Amino acid sequence: MQRVFAFAALLRNCVWLAYTASLGIFGASLYARLHLMGDLPVGFPFLTFFPAVILTAFFCGTRPGILCAVLSGGASWAWFISPGKPFSTSGSDLLALAFYAFIVAVDIALIHYMQRSSTRLRRDKQVIGQLYEQQNFMFTELQHRVANNMQFISSILYVGRQKVQRGADALAVLGDAQERLQIISRIHRRLYDPSRADLPASACLAELCQDLLSVSGQNAVRCIVEPGDVRLDLTRLTTLSMLVAELVTNALKHAFAPNQPGTIRVSLERLPLDTLRLRVADDGRGFAGPEPSAGRHSLGLKIIGSFAAQLGATPVWRNDNGTVVELVLPARVDGPSL
Repeated sequence: MQRVFAFAALLRNCVWLAYTASLGIFGASLYARLHLMGDLPVGFPFLTFFPAVILTAFFCGTRPGILCAVLSGGASWAWFISPGKPFSTSGSDLLALAFYAFIVAVDIALIHYMQRSSTRLRRDKQVIGQLYEQQNFMFTELQHRVANNMQFISSILYVGRQKVQRGADALAVLGDAQERLQIISRIHRRLYDPSRADLPASACLAELCQDLLSVSGQNAVRCIVEPGDVRLDLTRLTTLSMLVAELVTNALKHAFAPNQPGTIRVSLERLPLDTLRLRVADDGRGFAGPEPSAGRHSLGLKIIGSFAAQLGATPVWRNDNGTVVELVLPARVDGPSL
């Protein structure tokens, strides 16, 4: 039955084919009625035309059905009601035509509204299916994101415990963990706002950097995010935002002396071969050696490496009038979202 409805919908969507089929059905019904003329008693002029009108209205649509009804009524009048005398009318003939017109009008109207209801039901079913798939995706995404966040929090606490065991100040360690968790909370509140779903990544990163500056107390430092039109899915944008938050926080803490003016520049640009390049650079003191040492920055470096791995990238550090970090990551990810 589904195939019948699908075929009818396909036929109605092709106008010329629908009208051609309407004429074909009318021709077949006229041929059948002429063939049965000697076998039927008088009084059945519309016998083969009623099913023709119904079939045409169902398979071809309302207007082709009306065309078939008009042609059928005219053929009935010319060949079976008043043959040879098309302009000779009687009350009974007009009454028969009136009943025919009423019956086919009711048939066409019922089929028309049935088809409209069927189309609406199919559309609603499709929307419900899409909403169901979206709900499943969002639930899976929520589980994935919660698990990642729990793992991230666990890593922070684990590294903090190790630092306390080595003699670090417990209050300072807890304060550092609290700051990172507040950043995560702020990122999630911003990114999971439906009104912000179509914003480019640069706009989200600019707001994030301003938040980080406001809570850092580094009033002399500026954070400039280069404008761009790169857009990412919510999962990757969340991971990218937390990575940028860690890099900017690291620069605010270690690149500048208190009240020292400075600039942090963040850019996300599209490269050939369907890749993106994230660059975070500051004009601070830089670092000694080919890359930052794992000493006091060990937790931050581990977090940066973890987020970079989730994005399919590896951070590259270098000194260039300050610290520069670059990551090249795929613009899209095949398979499950990160």
